Amino acid sequence: MLKNSLLWVILTHGGVVAPMKTKKHLSFTALRKFLSNEIHTWSDSRRQESTDYSVHDAVMSGFACMYFQEPSMLQFQERLEQAYQQNNLRTLFGVQDLPKTNALKEVLDEQDSKRFNPVFKGIVQRLQRSKQLDSFKLVDGLMVCSIDATQYHSSESVRCHQCLTKHKDNPDKPTIYQHFALQAALMHPDQKQVVPMMAEPIRNTDGSKKQDCEINAAKRLIPQLRKQFPKMRLIITGDDLFSRQPMIECIQEHNFHFFFVAKSTSHGYLMEWLNAYDRLHECRELDKRGNTILYQWMNDVPLHGDTDAIRVNYLCKKLLSTGPNGEEIVHRTQSWVTDLEVNKDNVVIFTRGAKSRWKIENECFNTLNNQGYHLEHNYGHGEKYLSFNFYLLTLLAFLFHQVLELCDEAFQASRAKAGSKRNLWEKLRTFIDIAIFRTWEQLLGFLLNIKGHDIIDGYALVRVPEQPPS
Repeated sequence: MLKNSLLWVILTHGGVVAPMKTKKHLSFTALRKFLSNEIHTWSDSRRQESTDYSVHDAVMSGFACMYFQEPSMLQFQERLEQAYQQNNLRTLFGVQDLPKTNALKEVLDEQDSKRFNPVFKGIVQRLQRSKQLDSFKLVDGLMVCSIDATQYHSSESVRCHQCLTKHKDNPDKPTIYQHFALQAALMHPDQKQVVPMMAEPIRNTDGSKKQDCEINAAKRLIPQLRKQFPKMRLIITGDDLFSRQPMIECIQEHNFHFFFVAKSTSHGYLMEWLNAYDRLHECRELDKRGNTILYQWMNDVPLHGDTDAIRVNYLCKKLLSTGPNGEEIVHRTQSWVTDLEVNKDNVVIFTRGAKSRWKIENECFNTLNNQGYHLEHNYGHGEKYLSFNFYLLTLLAFLFHQVLELCDEAFQASRAKAGSKRNLWEKLRTFIDIAIFRTWEQLLGFLLNIKGHDIIDGYALVRVPEQPPS
């Protein structure tokens, strides 16, 4: 039957094992409609009489490819459209006219990347209003927001005038053209999910004599972050690169707090100052393996030796074991500076919050690179915004998925049934290539109700009409 006709998949008996709950305004359909409404507000500078595809259809088609982690999705849906005058881009993503790949890239290249900021803001605010971010609060209503850079383009040939360059002045090595983004995301040591808030491109601009860098991008991102979320109470975390006075002053100017890594190799004066104390404040605990964890801290110490040095609070975590002669052996030392006062009641949770910055690398960047999102795949470079816009669409798809992991029981059940994220998306891609689904919820219901390889078990299969039912 599947070979002879394309089918609406309609659940007729059995249903999902138990009613699946999701917050209505955080469902896929609600978020997709919100995204569509935002894109519909974008201006279109093209001559309307010579355009075949709307900005909405081009952008949403690109997003759909990233959402299903499928670069060739447009080809499959075009085949369905030609055969049956219907496709899943229309039913699931509201795309009226399927764009060609080149047309999609041309439209995306012209869209100012800042247009995506209200989309990320709106989704984060929906999470706030529904109390979903309460579980991300570390202490006293403060949430941890990690900032870190990731590479999303590298090539020896594909380039634009905004590319950063590597080995440009080394005649023995080929010049490498790169793009990076500085990412801000909410996280919590006890939460598996991370919530991307915005991203700032690290790229050269016309007339610039020096290459852009992570610090300059951070100085652009922090004011935008405060503007987008004026009342959000955040602790900004970052690596040793950020624990310098200009960056700390930028953070404090915009009413954020900070946990920044402070390595002994780059903060010599601070370490000398601390070593001058007879003893730092400290407390101990045992970890699950029986090793001793030593927490040390000292408030109100100078960051460096200049007369205008900013005062910070220092905290440190050391992993200890006992040697053969009873001596303490230090296996690992991690240290940070912060503007929050440290004491014995909060040093452990502060340390856990500061350490959670690794989640932006492991749970976000590693997932985007290695779990199906193809972050560094060259979908197209363009001359203006295309490369970064593909990054933002990938990040936006990841944000949708994180929201569903937090709020959607059907998605959680589908993830559990599939066994892995990669397997889940492989199954969903297979389904949308052979059948048309009215809604995302129906697609998940189909996955949850199939038995073995019999994908029509428990369903009535009906020939697709020319227009989807209302």
